[in-house]
Amino acid sequence: MGNIFPFIITFFLFLSSCYNCSLHDDNLPSNNYIQEESAYDFEAYPSYISTIEGLIFNNMTKIETRVSDYPTKFRRLAAFVKTINVQNFGAIGDGSTDDTKAFQDARSEACSSTEAVTLIVPMGKNYLLKPVRFSGPCKSDIRFQIAGTLVASDNPSDYCKDGRHWLIFDSVQDLMLEGGKIINGNGNVWWKNSCKIDKSKPCKDAPTALTLYKCKNLVVKDLKIQHAQQIHVSFQKCTNVQASSLSISAPEESPNTDGIHVTNTQNIQISNCTIGTGDDCISIVSGSQNVQATDITCGPGHGISIGSLGSSNSEAYVSDVIVNGAKLSGTTNGVRIKTWQGGSGSASNIKFQNVEMQNVKNPIVIDQNHCDQAKACKEQSSTVQVKNVVYQNIHETSASNVAINLDCSKSYPCQGIVLQNVNIVREGNGSVKAVCNNIVNLENLGIVSPLCLQSRSRFEFVNSE
Repeated sequence: MGNIFPFIITFFLFLSSCYNCSLHDDNLPSNNYIQEESAYDFEAYPSYISTIEGLIFNNMTKIETRVSDYPTKFRRLAAFVKTINVQNFGAIGDGSTDDTKAFQDARSEACSSTEAVTLIVPMGKNYLLKPVRFSGPCKSDIRFQIAGTLVASDNPSDYCKDGRHWLIFDSVQDLMLEGGKIINGNGNVWWKNSCKIDKSKPCKDAPTALTLYKCKNLVVKDLKIQHAQQIHVSFQKCTNVQASSLSISAPEESPNTDGIHVTNTQNIQISNCTIGTGDDCISIVSGSQNVQATDITCGPGHGISIGSLGSSNSEAYVSDVIVNGAKLSGTTNGVRIKTWQGGSGSASNIKFQNVEMQNVKNPIVIDQNHCDQAKACKEQSSTVQVKNVVYQNIHETSASNVAINLDCSKSYPCQGIVLQNVNIVREGNGSVKAVCNNIVNLENLGIVSPLCLQSRSRFEFVNSE
């Protein structure tokens, strides 16, 4: 029992019987957070980079220090002394009976207990659930052990009060979700009605399968999340998070099905995860700081992305991100930073290291002219500043002839870009090139191929056979 952590969990049904509702979010704020919403002083971070002693940023050590504290904090809490089983509250688990009320009643029992609780979803069953909210705080520390499968309702009318979320853990401290079984978003009906699949359909949001909102001291591990309606797992306004040993999957053609989405979250470690979806394997957006992703297997999908940032002229900040140890295979992108023109803020102190790419179409990308909309984007003079970015020990093959594409802003050039021991060749036969525009203080260390060469206002490319 020494490795069992205590946690808090609550259930609250968020359900309506109305039909033909428009799908919108009345409950959680937009993902486009501005600087004032974060408790961290983004401007306190330096605007320079050190390329000595293994390319260590001045503030990167804060990530490892804070993340390493989490297990210690959990172990100090009391051991679990009470068990609650959702079947004791009427859960059937036949895959067709609505078990939402049984889960809600089990939540109430667990939340009112003054003893530490393990809430069990038994194995060998499929529990059909409509949208539910698990809200804190509770009187007890609770572990939620998912040994059976959770299956989402695929009836859009069940989501008419909140069309953007299925399972929500809201304002919970010291929470663990584990169990080795499946969270199934049952997303096929949503994908078929997406405007990206059927151009005649209007563009609407679809539910995120699992949302962790304003949670603190959080562990999510040993789960399989699959076929999400849209995003699979979203960490939103959370602090002190460990996400490990997650298997996330959806068909390559499923639209907007990001694997792990991190927004306005500080001190998060993502490790030993296998992700293959129809969108970004990991996406890190505004308000996120001290993010560490290690031992990530990605593919299919759109790679590992910072952004997009600054849409609709918004202010966006991301800082102190390390991606260390990733294998990407057959993805659209490898490691990418993307910002919109017209935005403001910064993406700074970012390090991609020990990354292996196999047949990746766009291995290394900075896109400061991102435009994900039907109409062409108007050229604007402002953008999110990209600075202090390191690419270290990145190798293997590109599916296209542009292995490195650093397309920075004319008005706000990228600052402090370091390429060290980067060697990318063309899958099969042919050459690759680097296209690098509008960069201040670009440095190539060790073997770099293809190579960016500096000129007064532009970096030209050289071919690599």
